[in-house]
Amino acid sequence: MSGLSIHAVDVADGRPAEGLAVTIRRLGREPAPVADGLLGPSGMLDHPITRRTLEAGAYEVRLAVGQWLGPGRAGILDEIVFVLRVADPTQHYHLPFKFTPWGYSVFRGS
Repeated sequence: MSGLSIHAVDVADGRPAEGLAVTIRRLGREPAPVADGLLGPSGMLDHPITRRTLEAGAYEVRLAVGQWLGPGRAGILDEIVFVLRVADPTQHYHLPFKFTPWGYSVFRGS
């Protein structure tokens, strides 16, 4: 199975990040949007990108953490942006994203 999936959890509250806004775009000479949406009840992005073969290359992922946390819980994070490289389009790239208002971790899961 190829594609790209994201699973986000607010580890400070111990809950999936339902409703967190995510934008993914392919980088390169002609950057192009690939996915845009809100994470579902399990904290996962339900979008065709999760089941679609991607082109090899760099992709930018943006997560609107500050907006999701809201003014009552806002820490130092506003928008998290990271770039990942898809080297083998036949593989699935799963990105567990764990965060609090003060920090985050993202890695390639299985």
